Amino acid sequence: MKSISLILLIFTMMSSINSSHAQTTNGSSYVLAIHGGAGTILKKNMSEAMEKAYVEALTEALQKGYDQIKAGKTSLDAVVAAIEVMENSPLFNAGKGAVFTNQGKNELDASIMDGKNRKAGAVAGVTNIKNPIKAARAVMDKTEHVMLISKGAEEFAQKQGLEIVNPKYFWTQSRWDGLQKALERDKERMELDHDAQQSQLPPAFKDEKFGTVGCVALDKQGNLAAGTSTGGMTNKKFGRVGDSPIIGAGTYADNETVAISCTGWGEYYIRTAAAFNVSAKMKYGKLPLKQASQEAIDEIGKMGGDGGMIALDKNGQVAMPFNTEGMYRGTVTADGKIEVLIYK
Repeated sequence: MKSISLILLIFTMMSSINSSHAQTTNGSSYVLAIHGGAGTILKKNMSEAMEKAYVEALTEALQKGYDQIKAGKTSLDAVVAAIEVMENSPLFNAGKGAVFTNQGKNELDASIMDGKNRKAGAVAGVTNIKNPIKAARAVMDKTEHVMLISKGAEEFAQKQGLEIVNPKYFWTQSRWDGLQKALERDKERMELDHDAQQSQLPPAFKDEKFGTVGCVALDKQGNLAAGTSTGGMTNKKFGRVGDSPIIGAGTYADNETVAISCTGWGEYYIRTAAAFNVSAKMKYGKLPLKQASQEAIDEIGKMGGDGGMIALDKNGQVAMPFNTEGMYRGTVTADGKIEVLIYK
């Protein structure tokens, strides 16, 4: 009997060790991950000063989000805090650094989701809300809806006491120059290829860098949350909206599986329900996080799309797959260790 008891004790200890190991990635349990866009991001094209600026901005976002987690706040609070930092920076295509539409306007989208109850909120096509991620949170918390758009979303945000700015606040020289280049490419394409079939999108439609920002977080109560914010695509027309404000495409969170935020060519993320796709692969296909997220990106790539995503599961494991030359990204562990990465 004693030998049987000893065997059971050893088995229990081994199970405990294995369970503990499953909650880590590279020996660390993560509580937060962020991205600042994926695309043609090459070290040879990056000045030392610009690289330093990106690293500092990403580090600040990670720290702000981690401070919320450390203080015992919710994963939703951490997501908003981290994304707000990036929305306030002209470095990223969200908030202050949003790109311009064909008409020379800035139209912003954002979404957020609570993994605890799968409540969600989103705004799309807004032009005067300083921090769209806060508006998305308000939609989730203060209404029975999931998405509000355009003037209605702006009116709602103002009534909620969120900061409203003059649309000129979002103007930046670099983004304006980017629009002018895109317009010139459009003009050349129309002159040289005016009979081209419209069944495929022209190369000029693609941004060289998808600057969408996002965050996924896991709080001390074990709740996951995800959020995404973007200025969309340079030179977009006709009120185009991508995946960022669409739950299941650009953002998804479920305590049973994973929290996801995406960045890339939005049409492909919508068509593949990319964020939900990862959760479904884990929930129904029983795939591990890294395999599920990589398969989702591979599927997008096979269809002709590009970009990346960040994923954080209920056990504190993280994955950040992408199929571009680089992706601004970073993580912070439960003990506060911050890591920022840019290139492939």
